[in-house]
Amino acid sequence: MPQRRIAIYGKGGIGKSSTASNVAAACADEGYKVMIIGCDPKSDSSITLLGGRRIPTILDLLRQKVDIDEQAIVHEGYKGVKCVEVGGPEPGIGCAGRGIIVAIQKLRQMCKTIDDMDLIIYDVPGDIVCGGFVAPIRKGLVSEAYILTSGEYMPLYAANNICRGLVKIDTQLSGIICNSRIVTREEEIVRKFSEEIGSKLMAFIPKEQIVQDCERDGFSVVEKAADSSVADIYRELAIAIMSNEDSVMPSALKDERLRELTR
Repeated sequence: MPQRRIAIYGKGGIGKSSTASNVAAACADEGYKVMIIGCDPKSDSSITLLGGRRIPTILDLLRQKVDIDEQAIVHEGYKGVKCVEVGGPEPGIGCAGRGIIVAIQKLRQMCKTIDDMDLIIYDVPGDIVCGGFVAPIRKGLVSEAYILTSGEYMPLYAANNICRGLVKIDTQLSGIICNSRIVTREEEIVRKFSEEIGSKLMAFIPKEQIVQDCERDGFSVVEKAADSSVADIYRELAIAIMSNEDSVMPSALKDERLRELTR
């Protein structure tokens, strides 16, 4: 099967890392060879695949001026998922976006494992407003983009803005994922938004305490609460992503229509 290389975008704090790690775990359960590359300066994309353990980041190792090899930056997590964290600049110094560019270049130079993966997930912070955060796409490392949102106005505003960014960099959208914040008519709103931009809703993930409980303990829901209904939803999303053949150039909504949709 051809390698799938996806990026998950969305407003900060909307649950990208949680979604990415649970999709990675679910795909690993299905026997796929998976790598997750965390591009967030918080370096927490892979933490729930590693039992709560943080791993050295590429940028930290570069700053330490140590000899870096694949073993230093690629760490094995749940069911063999390969975990990489890009890291970020020192607080108050440097640009996180620029750091992503440098780290990804280094990763490509020394990581041969990346070519053997069935699925590579880039967990990317924030909106597409910085050249560095677009690096995985610009460098030709990503072939599919997904947007995570909720039914609240600001996450949808960010999602809409990301759609504009995708058009500017000539990249198609493969789908919308809703991570619920218990908003009135939330699934209906996000489904309608997905349709109006020309895409589709891939999954509606309900807000349940079990997700936070598992994260606090350092595990994905798929691993620690495998029999839960939320774990089943992550599994369904993983299957949908691995079989998805649809992508579109999204048509961002006008601000007036976005406000109307969320009223």
